[in-house]
Amino acid sequence: MAGAAFGDAGDGKRAHLYEYKITGYFIFACIVAALGGSLFGYDLGVSGGVTSMDDFLKEFFPKVYERKQAHLKETDYCKYDNQILTLFTSSLYFAALVSTFGASKLTRNKGRRASILVGSVSFFLGGAVNAAAQNIPMLIIGRIFLGFGIGFGNQAVPLYLSEMAPAKIRGAINQLFQLTTCLGIVIANFINYGTAKIHPWGWRLSLGLAMAPATFMFVGGLFLPETPNSLVEQGRLEEGRRVLERVRGTTNVDAEFADLIDASNAARAIKHPFRNLFKRKNRPQLVIGALGIPAFQQLTGNNSILFYAPVIFQSLGFGSGASLYSSTITSVALVVAALISMAFVDKFGRRAFFLEASAEMIICNVAVAITLALKFGEGTELPKGIGIFLVVVICTFVLAYGRSWGPLGWLVPSELFPLETRSAGQSMVVCVNMIFTALIAQSFLASLCHLKYGIFLLFAGLIFLMATFIFFLLPETKQVPIEEIHFLFENHWFWKRYVVADDDDEKKPGQNA
Repeated sequence: MAGAAFGDAGDGKRAHLYEYKITGYFIFACIVAALGGSLFGYDLGVSGGVTSMDDFLKEFFPKVYERKQAHLKETDYCKYDNQILTLFTSSLYFAALVSTFGASKLTRNKGRRASILVGSVSFFLGGAVNAAAQNIPMLIIGRIFLGFGIGFGNQAVPLYLSEMAPAKIRGAINQLFQLTTCLGIVIANFINYGTAKIHPWGWRLSLGLAMAPATFMFVGGLFLPETPNSLVEQGRLEEGRRVLERVRGTTNVDAEFADLIDASNAARAIKHPFRNLFKRKNRPQLVIGALGIPAFQQLTGNNSILFYAPVIFQSLGFGSGASLYSSTITSVALVVAALISMAFVDKFGRRAFFLEASAEMIICNVAVAITLALKFGEGTELPKGIGIFLVVVICTFVLAYGRSWGPLGWLVPSELFPLETRSAGQSMVVCVNMIFTALIAQSFLASLCHLKYGIFLLFAGLIFLMATFIFFLLPETKQVPIEEIHFLFENHWFWKRYVVADDDDEKKPGQNA
């Protein structure tokens, strides 16, 4: 078996004693925190739309505009191949990966709420600078501020939701982050559809409206409680227990609070959490949570489609309005997928969603590649029927991604790390995610130009490798309390040789792990 069962994971478990009720206080905290996803989503949706707007291109990228006009209704893989144009998108993600290390320290020492507030302020500033941009350097500076905001928000929000949620519904609650990300994408696409008709400053409105979700997140964040886990980690035990009782809706929290204290005592003994993350006993969390899943989430190719959906559809021969409309359809599919995942991920489990959806995504990529190879010729118009087929296939791909690698790419890593390495681990998650996001964003249009339909075959091959990784190395984590996840690795067919052996070595003085 690739995944270990939780049933007889070992000694010291108190999960069966946990009690909870869904309270209004808990719902408020989760909804406000989840707004952090809307920052990420709004940017994903708005940046691709803006880079396809004629007024924006004429002002900042006139050569791209001229090439676009020369092939307006024709298929042309290289229509938007411009490294400075793609730097407009990818600069945000380079900034986010740098900021996540500062976010880790702030999240560990001052709490998850502090990072959420800092992220919202930085994102607000980025929206303001971009809306007022007069030249490319000003655009890039605005994107850097936006990147800092996403770096802090993406570091803190998945942790916040996982720590606030009861184990039995943690999957659904954590996926509020993915849901608000998807809603942000949808809203951004509708805004782009409207502002594209406002000449010549519609693109400024699209970029400036990024200040709206940042404002909501900041104002709501002022009233957020800190997570019980973080309060205990900071030594604020009485306050931590009060918050735990309030979010669980019961005073009978002795078992869960005892687990939090045990985890905190272990965490306090760790002076260098990043160094600890690389210890042999934490190898499963490092390989699966910090490196594998965050990188694989981007290597599916989905975010490339979201970044550049309007651009892709225009390259495929759709008109400007039609391309924005088509990308809106795909983003709505992403919201539907997120709702499906929220409803069923705690019932069917993480592994089932990963594996089933990966098979669908491989089929969709191969279908797109074959269609383009047969019907896509440079300098020709794409037949209407083929265009509709491509939109349907891409929507199917997005539906599969949106209930698997999209939400689970944030949920699963946030479940895996023990408290002593949780902030450091989540920083690694965001950093690796942003590295690959930035690299894919920067290289996708050039790859589309040079590899043509082969880029979709490349993504299909990568997804097959990812599914194999999940099948053999990821244990099922549904309904397992966060503080007891390590028992899964102790019973896993592969990881137990690292975890159990290292624990034994630590008990023997004078031996190295």
